[in-house]
Amino acid sequence: MGAAALTYGKSGEWRVSGGWWRGKSTPAKVETYTRWSFHFFGLAEIFSVGLAALGQAGPAVGGWLLLVVCGHAALTMLTASRALDWTRGRRDQPVRLMWTLAAATAVIAVAALALVQHGPESKDVETAAGAVFAGVTAFGAGTIALGVRERRRVLAVVGGFAAGTWAVTWPLGLPTAEGLVTALVVLLGGGFIAFTSAFSVWLLDAVYELDEARETRARLAVAEERLRFGRDLHDVMGRNLAVIALKSELAVQLARRERPEAVDQMIEVQRIARESQREVRDVVRGYREADLGAELSGAHGVLTAAGISCEVSGPVAGLPAEVQSALGWVVREATTNVLRHGNAERCGVSVRMREGRVVLTVENDGAAGAAPKGDGSGLTGLRERLAAVSGTLEAGAEGGVFRVVAEVPLKAVAV
Repeated sequence: MGAAALTYGKSGEWRVSGGWWRGKSTPAKVETYTRWSFHFFGLAEIFSVGLAALGQAGPAVGGWLLLVVCGHAALTMLTASRALDWTRGRRDQPVRLMWTLAAATAVIAVAALALVQHGPESKDVETAAGAVFAGVTAFGAGTIALGVRERRRVLAVVGGFAAGTWAVTWPLGLPTAEGLVTALVVLLGGGFIAFTSAFSVWLLDAVYELDEARETRARLAVAEERLRFGRDLHDVMGRNLAVIALKSELAVQLARRERPEAVDQMIEVQRIARESQREVRDVVRGYREADLGAELSGAHGVLTAAGISCEVSGPVAGLPAEVQSALGWVVREATTNVLRHGNAERCGVSVRMREGRVVLTVENDGAAGAAPKGDGSGLTGLRERLAAVSGTLEAGAEGGVFRVVAEVPLKAVAV
């Protein structure tokens, strides 16, 4: 695979380009696979029904049968694609297209059955026409079932086509036993296609729901951290502001009585206000700083819980607090983006010393993901944090591996 490039999209996201398939998210990949599976049903109809009819009936009759089957297969592919879009909520239910497919299926089936009864006196022609009748009906019923949502209606569609197959054989003089066998073939074939379609749609919906749940989990983690920060500020400021209000009120009362203690109370208010400023700075500093050891441990636990094999290596003890804070943010952001945007099965985090520099490497095999979003908390935000300690950041994908490398010189921090 060739190297991929990191680009900034119009939507404000960093995306990895360099491959049509690699650039897709996991749900998008599953949807693409599902869509082409439905198209494969159309190709299967052409090969199993159309080409078989051509080989049995010869170029004269078989050519026409193949042409008709190809047209019907194209209509089933179009209907399946529109029905899949409907299940994803991207367009209205393709009711007209489904009725068109039903009508085309009925016309082709009746014409094929009429060819069996009133066509050329050839066993091969009768066999080819009978196969076209059963195949077109089964593929048509299974495809139309994709455009309905309730299980009862799916069964009604497939059962209705099977019953109609049995009913239409009587006026054309087909023996009862053959009619029942043909109806059974339509029921089983259409039921198999309908069941496969319904299961594929259910699986696709489940993948999208899991992806949304992962996004929700990430948002909840951010919201929880904001709540924690809000509680800390409330604990600090609420208590101190209450004391300031009481002492200010007392100072006013003392001042009105021209008592000298009013000055002492205002000095105390001034002291509490300065103490509050210091405590707020401590809270904000603790919120902004990230401990590298804690972040590495947290990344290992979160990724492992998400089913991603994670390996953490390298010493962190003895590193300056500024270095640990900056690199801790890199670990936090990279881990978050592996969870939210990646398709990773393995993630490695390593810390090593090289020529007076601390090098942090985070790499995973989900090259379509791990691209940080936005300026504040994405690549730009990380580069700004590292720049404060004279560090650098490189990020990109190559050979199916997304890699984030952060370097911080120890000497620059010590100075």
